[in-house]
Amino acid sequence: MNLINQRKKIVRYTKKLNSTNLSSLRSGNISIRAKNKGINGFFITPSGINYSSLKPKDIIFVSLKGQFNKKKGKPSSEWRFHQDIYVNKKDAKAIVHTHSTCATAVSSHQKPIPAFHYMVGIAGGNDIKCAKYATFGTRNLSKNILSALKDRSACLISNHGQIVFGKNLETTFELAQEVENICHQYINALRIGIPKILSKREMKIVLGKMKNYKKG
Repeated sequence: MNLINQRKKIVRYTKKLNSTNLSSLRSGNISIRAKNKGINGFFITPSGINYSSLKPKDIIFVSLKGQFNKKKGKPSSEWRFHQDIYVNKKDAKAIVHTHSTCATAVSSHQKPIPAFHYMVGIAGGNDIKCAKYATFGTRNLSKNILSALKDRSACLISNHGQIVFGKNLETTFELAQEVENICHQYINALRIGIPKILSKREMKIVLGKMKNYKKG
């Protein structure tokens, strides 16, 4: 995919953050791993622009060393955890971070989502972890997110929202939608009482079936 098409794709999916209610106005951010003029890095949404007016020229390139052209605008204030995920997760080709309503609500409890439903396994394990709180845009937050993403492709961020990564932007965006739906279901389950949790043995079976399903 050429560079302009990558920018266009980010714009299209960023607008979908608004239209699907995953994030409102200018909250949340999206990036795609890319190479620009021989430099490895990623394209990411800019800081402070209402997504309804976002244009391809607004998308910022940031190198894996954290360098960007300040004359072309400022990247999202969260660019550091995008950088750290791309550096540490070689299979990460796209990242979606949202302040979606249910994921944010659950994240405010600073606890993982247990296997109340087998679809929790879509994140890669027998729970969806919640990264410890740190101020947004800081390297400490990146460190906490990477810890929560160990053996996972999605996690919550305490008092903040959710973040997911994947092999392309299409499947990564779908994963963010899945996590938001799981959080919605979990909130409703808690309204009835404490849900029964699937065993680690059962989740091991589930994860095996999911892995084979994705390969298929």
